Amino acid sequence: MTDISENEKSKPPIVRHPIKRLYNWVIHWSKTPHAVVALFVLAFAESSFFPIPPDVLLIAMAIAIPKRSFRYAAYCTIASVAGGMLGYVFGMLLAAPFVDLFTWMGHLEAYDSILANYKDYGAIYTFMAALTPIPYKLFTIGAGVAKVGFPVFLLASITGRGLRFFLVATLIYFFGAKIQTFINKYFNLLTVVFAILLVGAFFLIKYVF
Repeated sequence: MTDISENEKSKPPIVRHPIKRLYNWVIHWSKTPHAVVALFVLAFAESSFFPIPPDVLLIAMAIAIPKRSFRYAAYCTIASVAGGMLGYVFGMLLAAPFVDLFTWMGHLEAYDSILANYKDYGAIYTFMAALTPIPYKLFTIGAGVAKVGFPVFLLASITGRGLRFFLVATLIYFFGAKIQTFINKYFNLLTVVFAILLVGAFFLIKYVF
């Protein structure tokens, strides 16, 4: 039987799942001098194409230095909204190809219906995607395709992203590392419930009162 050396025993297990490896790669930046730059780049990229949300790096950095939590949340918000603006531009550029695609598929009427719906409720969709675990990038691009008013899109993005990231920062600032388990388990559910209640209140005020 071959003996296993101490060095081999101490090596971390090899992670083969590509998303988990990407997740670990993102986390490792929190322990480097380039953490702030990495946070900014990640938040920007995630809003238009990158699959890992910036929350994971924001949480790690805020836990490491809780007094900087709100500063990190501000960086994250600014970068994420800037990335959302890029996604909006992508959407505008994709609008014509989408029309051609749906025309070729024979579903142009369905496309027009979806587009009209998005123009009416694009701000709400963007806000909910910015706040909740719904992929924000899909809705930044969708807003561009539907040509949702840019000021409205921008306001919805700032509000949703700001609420999300500053809520993380607030929890960590006051409770430190011990709140991490709660954030990992229940934070996304909390944002979904909050968004539903907020949007529900909006419709209640608009159509009932």
